[in-house]
Amino acid sequence: MAGTALPGQLKWWTGDVTRIVRETATASSLILNVPGWLGHRAGQHVDVRLAAEDGYQAVRSYSIASAPADDQLMLTIERLDDGEVSPYLVDGVRPGDPLELLGPIGGYFVWETVMASPLLLIAGGSGVVPLRAMARQRARTNSEVPVRFLYSARTADALIYRAELDALAASDRRFDLTYTLTRSQLPDWSGYARRVDAEMLREVAWAPEDDPSIYLCGPTTFVEVVADHLVALGHDPASIRIERFGPTGM
Repeated sequence: MAGTALPGQLKWWTGDVTRIVRETATASSLILNVPGWLGHRAGQHVDVRLAAEDGYQAVRSYSIASAPADDQLMLTIERLDDGEVSPYLVDGVRPGDPLELLGPIGGYFVWETVMASPLLLIAGGSGVVPLRAMARQRARTNSEVPVRFLYSARTADALIYRAELDALAASDRRFDLTYTLTRSQLPDWSGYARRVDAEMLREVAWAPEDDPSIYLCGPTTFVEVVADHLVALGHDPASIRIERFGPTGM
């Protein structure tokens, strides 16, 4: 699985699910073995195609959660109750099942270790998935690029990869992790307890003069509001890379 995806290599692949990790009540990670896979870049995604017996097909895009340095490909999917594909991928897939994948896709929302600017990662809900790939790649390659990671979710139980992110923050003084919960918090909660706003960003994000590379992923409304706050605080719009999805998630 090691390597970097090459231009012109976009094609359909068949991967076998080797393991399933339940991340939250509504999200699961599928670990896949994809024979011949030529690698990907942190932040890219794939299209997953499901086909019914009557010939009907449904295709959905999912960010790659694994780092390019990882041995197997990982996709983390959050179940949408009214979705055509995600309920099956979260609750129906079993180890040994094959999945059809098109990819890797995307060249804009990617981070590589040669990029030396301070890193600002901001996630809303399942928008954490491609940012996890970036954080994991940074750790796997022993990058010394400092990172500040702000993750907004509805509740503590909805935080995907919390144990892994906590471990990264605990083991690396250059990895600064902040959570905010928007709906409910346990009595011992010590993080923020509101939606991401300008004051929060002023407190936890890099200052504009630090010239950070910013990656912002989450529901459309979330990323639009946060991007507006960042620009108002003085960040160059060109430094903000955005990936968004539908209205659900936050």
